[in-house]
Amino acid sequence: MGVEWFGLGYAALVTSGGIIGYVKAGSVPSLAAGLLFGGLSGLGAYQMSHDSKNILVSLIASGTLAGVMGYRFYSSGKFMPAGLIAGASLLMLGRLGLKMLEKPHDS
Repeated sequence: MGVEWFGLGYAALVTSGGIIGYVKAGSVPSLAAGLLFGGLSGLGAYQMSHDSKNILVSLIASGTLAGVMGYRFYSSGKFMPAGLIAGASLLMLGRLGLKMLEKPHDS
């Protein structure tokens, strides 16, 4: 199995977004959410690196973020940070959907 680079990049984006929100605005909820969901996304990417069908943690993290940040983007109309994270989460959900449709590889 190869390393799940897309998932690790997504985890880094989410984590760094939380850290930036804290540094720029002093938002402790942004920091907590960024660390929580970034950590879950990193764990999901790690699991997918070992078994490409093990997508549950990634699916929960990216699905939750797509919903929450999509709602925030819709309500505020501001692309940063809600629209960016919602868009990245939708891309991640699409990737996970493709992973579910892949046929198993023979070892």
